[in-house]
Amino acid sequence: MPPERFLRPVPTTSRPDEYRLRATVEELATIERPPCSAGEREAAHLIAHRLRMLGCRARVEEEPAFGSYARPVGALAALGALAGLAGGRSRTLGVLGGTLAAAGLADEVSYGRQLARRVVSRRLSACNVVAELGDPRARRTLVVMAHHDAAPSGAIFDQRPARWFARRFPTVVDGMTENPPLWWAALAGPVLAGLGSATGSARMRRTGTVLSAATTAVMADIAARRAVPGANDNLSGVAVLIALAEALRERPPAGLRVVLFSAGAEEALQEGVRGFARRYFPRLPRETTWFLNLDTVGSGNLVMLDAEGPLRMEPYNAAFGDLVARCALEQGVRLRRGLRSRNSTDGVVPNRYGYPTVCVVSVDDEKLLPHYHLPSDLPEHVDYGCVADAARLTEAVVRALADD
Repeated sequence: MPPERFLRPVPTTSRPDEYRLRATVEELATIERPPCSAGEREAAHLIAHRLRMLGCRARVEEEPAFGSYARPVGALAALGALAGLAGGRSRTLGVLGGTLAAAGLADEVSYGRQLARRVVSRRLSACNVVAELGDPRARRTLVVMAHHDAAPSGAIFDQRPARWFARRFPTVVDGMTENPPLWWAALAGPVLAGLGSATGSARMRRTGTVLSAATTAVMADIAARRAVPGANDNLSGVAVLIALAEALRERPPAGLRVVLFSAGAEEALQEGVRGFARRYFPRLPRETTWFLNLDTVGSGNLVMLDAEGPLRMEPYNAAFGDLVARCALEQGVRLRRGLRSRNSTDGVVPNRYGYPTVCVVSVDDEKLLPHYHLPSDLPEHVDYGCVADAARLTEAVVRALADD
């Protein structure tokens, strides 16, 4: 698809910034962009072209990657189910199978070495967009991150039960500081299958077998689905990157190098950013490099996560978080703190490597991500005022780091 798709004239409106944000989201949402796909590559080249037009030194970098988390997780869950079945006849097989499946699942979903996907998946390529602006010789670097691939859907993402609960028990939801740990349920299956085999508990073993089989079915469903439009998750973040490039072209920051990084294959559990880490982290000093991750910032209420992790919570950098919060206050941007996520975004990778990292997301008034991983994640359902606030906040963080 030709780069000229991004060159539509922008009419004069009362809120031109929001119009430009919407135009970016609408253009890219027409491309089906599952991880490591031709659509992901097309979107990457369009984004890089647009950033070059705005004066950035932009390029598309392909990194070896796997295109799905559903296949390896499903295979490990199936192993857990088989372990539970085998455990009734052979304790050794039940314990061994349950242990291997549990260890593999923990490794897979907590962005470890992810050995299972090397066995059951074919290595492909993730397309990352890396653009630079500002002073290339500056000692300080800020990496602003988003991702342009889109997730497959699945029945597990149906939000009707969560919406019912939020409306039936609003005080409970008001007091919640994190979403339910769904990956724990996936891990519980093989753990119970192994423990039930080891202890001779048929009830525990059967429970583990059922949970593992359910996880297998869920992952098979996800693996069979097409990618959603991904307007909020995460073309809203990509729109902020492009808006930031526009703003910094007018007023370049002094004494700060800004890297705009849009990752591919985030929806395969951070494959693109792991490639970025292999390529760039050896030359990015932790003392003078910051990461600001923007993911799903069009839900209505901006949130700066305190911590994130599917199995074990890993806190984000408090000092950098204070700087971001101060910028939000100065800009009049409402930014909530005190929430944690049991999902995983690209921010977990630089955070784990010890870089000062902040992850900004958004939720609606029921603390949910509207249309999350659903075909209804369309441009018309994005809150562009919220995206515009994220863009203002991001520019303010750039200015603050440049002025320090």
